[in-house]
Amino acid sequence: MPLDRRTLIAAGLSLAATPRVALAAPAVSRFPIWPATPPGMPTPPIVDTFVLRAPKGPADNIAWPHVATPMLTVCPAAKPNGAAVLLISGGGYARVAVGREPSAVARWLAAQGVTAFDLLYRLPHDNWAVGPDAPLQDAQRALRVIRSRAREWGIDPTNIAAMGFSAGGHLAARLASQSALKTYAPVDGADTQPTTIKAAGLFFPVITMTQPFAHAQSKRELLGKAPDAATAARYSAELNLPADMPPTFLGHAADDPVVPVANSIAMFQAVHALPRPAELHIVETGGHGPRLIGADGKPHPWLARFATFAHRHGLNIPGDDA
Repeated sequence: MPLDRRTLIAAGLSLAATPRVALAAPAVSRFPIWPATPPGMPTPPIVDTFVLRAPKGPADNIAWPHVATPMLTVCPAAKPNGAAVLLISGGGYARVAVGREPSAVARWLAAQGVTAFDLLYRLPHDNWAVGPDAPLQDAQRALRVIRSRAREWGIDPTNIAAMGFSAGGHLAARLASQSALKTYAPVDGADTQPTTIKAAGLFFPVITMTQPFAHAQSKRELLGKAPDAATAARYSAELNLPADMPPTFLGHAADDPVVPVANSIAMFQAVHALPRPAELHIVETGGHGPRLIGADGKPHPWLARFATFAHRHGLNIPGDDA
């Protein structure tokens, strides 16, 4: 279903105006992260398009194969403690599996006092001028916008983490490791803000673009059918870590049939070797993309362990060691 920018903005305003019993205050909002067209719009221009992930599923269980208007959906904490988390969903860089309402993880974080932001980001296959760095442009811009409006949401701008899932884990890992990389020219005052984060949580993440453990779809969508070895290495998160890499938590299932667990093992080893704080949790079974918030509202153990890890490293999120 294609949507133009005006419709998207109107929908975001409508969401902000709709009362929600689950969130006491303030209201959920959704807005574009760029003040105008994002950098490097191709010709002809991209049209925002979403599809239902399941024909008979919930109306907001959608994915976006084309993104022209990167967005943030804000799930504010009723009692903000100053912390914030940027959530980055996956989709193999072929689409972005995020709805227009806050995700279950975002709502769980908000219940802990953490303001959560779901990111809808652009995809490289739409031929943006910057190519495979279009998603990173959006992630960096999102962090800057969050910091520039921190007072509005009761956020401490030094107390922001990122969590990424599947291919979104690759983007979150690049966001964590490439804060010094300038991917676009400043467009407004928000771009004076840094893109550093307090901690990274990577769940069943795509990490490497090198063989034999690269996720084939993510690699193809990000880099094309036959990238050279140097390009594959440049976009492999584990091979491009700074000395000040943020504390990094990883969760993966040993039987993941989609993204090999070797991705998380490689990232853990690389961060640990710096040496920087790293924690890896591998479960025997669980497949790819296990449900992180149960039907009863309880979080997957990975989320609780990430909270404890992030709290230990300075994020104001309740953890077992709080």
